[in-house]
Amino acid sequence: MLHGVDAMESWIVIKGARLFDGKNKLIENSVVVVSPDGLIYDVGTEGSVELPKGVNTVEIYGKGHTVLPGLIDAHMHLSGLRTGDVVKEPLLTPYETLVARCVKDLQSLIEAGFTTIVDAGSIIALGLKQAVEENSVTGPRIVAAGLPLSQTFGHGDTHYLPLEYVDYRTSKLNDSIKSLICDGVDECRKAARYALRMGSDFIKIFTTGGVMSQRDRPDYTQFTLEEIKAIVYEAEAAGKFVHAHAEGNKGIINALMGGVKVIAHADMIDEDGIELALEKNAIIVPTLSVSEHIINYGKELGLPSWAIEKESELYRFHVDNVRRAYKRGVKIATGTDFWGGVKAFRHGDNALEIALFVEKLGMTPVEAIKSATSVAAEAAGLKNTGIIEKGKLADLILVEGNPIDDVRTLMARDKVKLVIKNGKILKNTLTA
Repeated sequence: MLHGVDAMESWIVIKGARLFDGKNKLIENSVVVVSPDGLIYDVGTEGSVELPKGVNTVEIYGKGHTVLPGLIDAHMHLSGLRTGDVVKEPLLTPYETLVARCVKDLQSLIEAGFTTIVDAGSIIALGLKQAVEENSVTGPRIVAAGLPLSQTFGHGDTHYLPLEYVDYRTSKLNDSIKSLICDGVDECRKAARYALRMGSDFIKIFTTGGVMSQRDRPDYTQFTLEEIKAIVYEAEAAGKFVHAHAEGNKGIINALMGGVKVIAHADMIDEDGIELALEKNAIIVPTLSVSEHIINYGKELGLPSWAIEKESELYRFHVDNVRRAYKRGVKIATGTDFWGGVKAFRHGDNALEIALFVEKLGMTPVEAIKSATSVAAEAAGLKNTGIIEKGKLADLILVEGNPIDDVRTLMARDKVKLVIKNGKILKNTLTA
């Protein structure tokens, strides 16, 4: 067994597997070399790759397996929740319990082959990011929004609580997901700066209502164009980008016109929205998985009836609209919007989104895997991962079988035999 091998001491050589590089290359009988600095030293075939002389190597034989870039979930939440009762559970569960559950979720994500996650709103994720980076906790790389920005009576305004309990700056509640409530250009600027001060990797905003907010609807438009532009300005001034929850088309268009890079959900996107997304080179993260789970398991798991009703209404045309955007050439990235759970919304089951891209959107398995690797890396604002290429970070997985023939192979955690992140082996269930 090779589990626990320190990549700082040895060169890792994976031989004999088929390989998809996350972009456009398929290589049979491949060789991938990972150097001790955590980078991909070379990629090729037997005989085309040479190692420096005299180095220590760990050789992994991958015949009958497939090498892929580490998978990426470009929109999810580390919340620590375990039920669908999003009203009572956050109020009744100790914060420390929520954090402990998130640590377990991070391990499950690694076991499933996810080496990067984009957390679209969770104060726990912002804190655990440092723990992962210093190796106190094993988990994927965390790209975290931290505190999302919402207008009063917005999707991030928990309508059944007093307003001062919703905003992180005034709340007495110690749960995992809160917002910064802001109205008007000046408040939006200050809230964006506050989020950046907290350490956010990007700014998350809500430009429409949604499913999991009680009193608004997904087609309600939230934040003005001027407010959005102010937030985008502050993000870009700090070298960051903005990622918007946007379901109704008017809110999608406002977000795109305001300079938002990533559009999450995009349920009601129409031809104008598609054209604008193409013009702006934006990325859509449709989060089909959470929609499937809300409809299939919501009632059983205690989701509020208003959430199930809204999702059932939306999903009828959500898939068609995103499929149209994909056919027109809009970039589509994988993201589940899972927040944690037992039967549904469970971290570790995130490869469902890849399968749904094939089954619902009509992608080929190669296109869907690309959406979960190189395209999702772009949605995360990362340039050094999501592709197996010389000089990139060594984020790799070795999967038993051929997900390029059957993409649902990626949903079986026991088929993910090897997970390497930053050149370190974090999972290995191969036999010696």
